[in-house]
Amino acid sequence: MAPPAPPSPDPATARVRSATAQVRSATAQVRSAIVGAGMIAEVHRRSVRTAGGRLTGVLASTPERSTQVAADWSAPGQPVAAYGDFDDLLADADVDVVHICTPNRTHAAYAERALAAGKHVVCEKPLATGAADAERLVAAAERAGTVAAVPFVYRYHPLVRELRSRALAGEFGNWQLLHGSYLQDWMLDPDASGWRVDPGAGGDSRAFADIGSHWCDLVEWVTGERFTELTAHRTVTVPDRPSGTDAKSFASSGSSVEGERSTVTTEDAAALLLRTESGALASTVVSQVSAGRKNRLWFELDGSAGSAVFDQENPDTLWLGGEDSSRILHRGAGGTSPEQQRLNVVPPGHPQGYVDCFAAFVADVYAAVTTGETPEGLPLFTDGLRSARLVDAFLTSSANGTWTKVN
Repeated sequence: MAPPAPPSPDPATARVRSATAQVRSATAQVRSAIVGAGMIAEVHRRSVRTAGGRLTGVLASTPERSTQVAADWSAPGQPVAAYGDFDDLLADADVDVVHICTPNRTHAAYAERALAAGKHVVCEKPLATGAADAERLVAAAERAGTVAAVPFVYRYHPLVRELRSRALAGEFGNWQLLHGSYLQDWMLDPDASGWRVDPGAGGDSRAFADIGSHWCDLVEWVTGERFTELTAHRTVTVPDRPSGTDAKSFASSGSSVEGERSTVTTEDAAALLLRTESGALASTVVSQVSAGRKNRLWFELDGSAGSAVFDQENPDTLWLGGEDSSRILHRGAGGTSPEQQRLNVVPPGHPQGYVDCFAAFVADVYAAVTTGETPEGLPLFTDGLRSARLVDAFLTSSANGTWTKVN
């Protein structure tokens, strides 16, 4: 039996979809190279091709690794070049966009050089491990005049767009309380480790910079609020973890790991209270050691006229609360906003998720490259700077135990 057809869009939505289709038909001309070859680089690779772009090359940790990954990533009629170093990549005239998917401490240097070479840049978050470096990158992007984006991709869930549209239209009234959490369990195992644990590679914050940054970006973007100050506490629940290659990988399991261990200084979990510029109170809990929670980005937004809940692990529904009743809104339901309809790529009941968000983000980056216009909600280096300032305030507050202003 054929799946039910999605509802027919209204005229305004139809125009948005038509314009989007015309723009994305041009993205096949956008040529990209990826720096890095780990888990997130694989996500970028798939998204480049799903968005209609051309993947032209890869730079991994060594020339030998680059050659291996290039062979694995090549497809019939779509060869991928292996670069010996970053200079080779930047010198390649067949590269329009550089995707930076390397350890956090290297982001600023790679991004600055790519911008100076006139390339468009997609840089994984955090944009930089400190606000000063992020400010320098924003200035470099402005001088270059190229597209410079950061993948805060949870903005691309269709129902997140729906929620933002309703929030900005005033459906929920004045914000009273914003609260939620972002919980994972991939660091629960005492033998789990990796470069993110090492402040020399990942930065001084781990859980908050890695996933709390997503929660803050999404809540600020949906509500239109800005966090102006915060007080934070962080904790290390596993005091030492394996060093270097002795560590278990992101997805590994099994027997204990033997070998050298290092003291952990980056947080496994954190709790924050925040205030917004309108005076609303907010709170969030961030953890990478919550058993059974794989990627639960959850928030509730409570306004004077209604509330809303979004759960990233169940992204095809929104909970909408009223004083007398509550209801569940399904993705693709009638009366949806043009932005939700633009991002709905399958009929309701056929789940959309993270990889669809990532592909939509990359498609919008390439649309900005080809048209010179920034699509609605595309997260740019200015958003990466905003996140870096929040991380700096988090580190300051958790060190001195006081309320800290977000610069």
